[in-house]
Amino acid sequence: MVWEVLSVSNVEVDVLSAREVPLGGPRAMHVRRTLPQRERTLIGAWCFADHYGPHRVAESGGMDLPPHPHTGLQTVTWLFSGEVEHRDTLGTRTLVRPGEMNLMTGGYGIAHSEVSTPNTTVVHGVQLWVALPGEHRDTARDFQHYVPEPGQVDGAEIRVFLGSLAGRTSPVRAFTPLLGAQMVIAPHAALTLAVDETFEHGLLVDSGDVRLIDTLLRPAELGYVPRGVDALTLVNETDAPARTILLGGPPFEEGIVMWWNFVGRSHEDIVKAREDWEASSDRFGVIEGFPGGRLPAPALPNAVLTPRRNPPTR
Repeated sequence: MVWEVLSVSNVEVDVLSAREVPLGGPRAMHVRRTLPQRERTLIGAWCFADHYGPHRVAESGGMDLPPHPHTGLQTVTWLFSGEVEHRDTLGTRTLVRPGEMNLMTGGYGIAHSEVSTPNTTVVHGVQLWVALPGEHRDTARDFQHYVPEPGQVDGAEIRVFLGSLAGRTSPVRAFTPLLGAQMVIAPHAALTLAVDETFEHGLLVDSGDVRLIDTLLRPAELGYVPRGVDALTLVNETDAPARTILLGGPPFEEGIVMWWNFVGRSHEDIVKAREDWEASSDRFGVIEGFPGGRLPAPALPNAVLTPRRNPPTR
C-alpha cells in the first residue's frame, strides 16, 4: 500500500490530555494516563501510556507494584529518575535505571513485580504497553534489557530504545514495526526529524513547552500525528531543556479488549485470563523470593467487554 505523504503545513496535531489514575492499589502512586482514551485507543501498536512523577518516595511511598499478571502485550519501563527492581516469572531479577529499558513480553501469560529501591529518593518515568498482533499474542514469555547510546541531532539528545530514528537503531525485538525514543531538546532549539511516513506518531511531553509542527504541547500532553507525514518539526519554546518521548508505528488494524492488565480480543479472553490468575494457574508462573503477596484481580464489570478500535485514519 502507498500512503499519501502529507504536507507538514496541512497536518492537524490532535492533543490528548492525561487523566490521573491510581497505580496498583489503595496506597498507589498516582499516574497521568494518555493512552487509551475515548478519542484514541492506540498509536501504532502502543496501547497504553502512563507518565508519573517526579514523586518523592518519602511522601508517596514510591513505586510498589506486587506480582501481577499480563497477557497479549509487551511492557516497556523507562525511567527519568530513580531505580526500580524488576522480578518476573522467568526468574529475572534486575534493576532499571534512567536511560535503560526493560521490555517484557507477556504473550500467553507472565507475572512481574516492580518496586522502587531504597536508593531512590525521587521516582519519575513512563510505563508503556504494546499490543501483540493476533498471530503472536500467545507467544512465549520473554524479557529484554537494553541501554541505548545517546546521539545528538540539532540541539537534541536522542536515545532510541525501539525501532530507528536519526541514524540510531535499537536491536530489541518487537512483533510489529515500532518507534520508541527519548528526546531532550535544548532551550529554544528547533529540529526536524525524518520519520517513516507509514507510521502514525505520538509525542508525550514530560517537561517544557514543545511545539510539534504548529501545535504547542505542554507537560503531560500527548500530540498525535497521523500516518502520511515524513518529517516532524519540534521546537522547545522554554528556557530549560524539554524532555519528550516519541512513539510510533503503522496503524494497528485489529480491535482489542483491554481490561486491568490483560489485552485480548474478546470478553471471553479476559474472563479466562482473570480466572487463571485468581486460581494461581501455571499460565503465569511464580515469582520466587518476592517479599509479599500477589495483587488480586478486581471484579469484572457488569457488562460485556467489547473490542475497541481507533477512529478511521485520516
